[in-house]
Amino acid sequence: MDTHGTDPGVSAIRIAALVPAYQAAATIAAVVQGTAGRVSPVVVVDDGSTDATGDVAHAAGATVLRQEPNAGKGAALARGFRHLAEGGFTHALTLDADGQHLPDEIPLLVEAARTQPDAIVVGVRRKEGHEIRPLARFGNVVADALMQLLAGQALPDTQSGFRVYPLAATLALGSSGMRYDFETEVLFRAARQRMTLVGVPVRVHYPPVAERVSHFRPFVDTLLIIRTIVRILVGLDA
Repeated sequence: MDTHGTDPGVSAIRIAALVPAYQAAATIAAVVQGTAGRVSPVVVVDDGSTDATGDVAHAAGATVLRQEPNAGKGAALARGFRHLAEGGFTHALTLDADGQHLPDEIPLLVEAARTQPDAIVVGVRRKEGHEIRPLARFGNVVADALMQLLAGQALPDTQSGFRVYPLAATLALGSSGMRYDFETEVLFRAARQRMTLVGVPVRVHYPPVAERVSHFRPFVDTLLIIRTIVRILVGLDA
């Protein structure tokens, strides 16, 4: 798909793929190769992995940025955003390194970004038919509902890492979360500044529950998200 499109009425954008990765040697090659067929280049931020994540990603064709020591998903995304903006890209397509996000769905997000280049586009995960841990499902529902209440507008799938960000506008938000709080903070700040948020339903891949690997720490990372939102609401964070 032409990510620089010149269709009438559709804005041209320069987009690259960005994958924050930690201990993802088993899945990163497939993510890089599947993504590169739709959006190129693919940049992987290896966030202090102690396995072969960076080497495997490089062999698969990605540009690899090494972050040492591990600093968190938010820090990896922020570094990737700056790297792409300095390289002249206008947008970043983000995917998780575990293979949850399907390359076949990438054109849906890219087309939405081309149509509304000032918007943050979020892949809203279709979870029907998938086995989701009850605690995770409950947490996602509560997080989305609470965020929408506080932000004053609907926010699409606040926990989804499958997105397209307009780089300049996103960096200007000043989000400072270092870990999983970063993605929620970006949406919250964007909503409060009346940036357009677009949700695009997408299919996702969930392996059996027993085989899933997640670095999200339910208690600690949820507290980080709550702390970040409270700081913004009470004006302690610009």
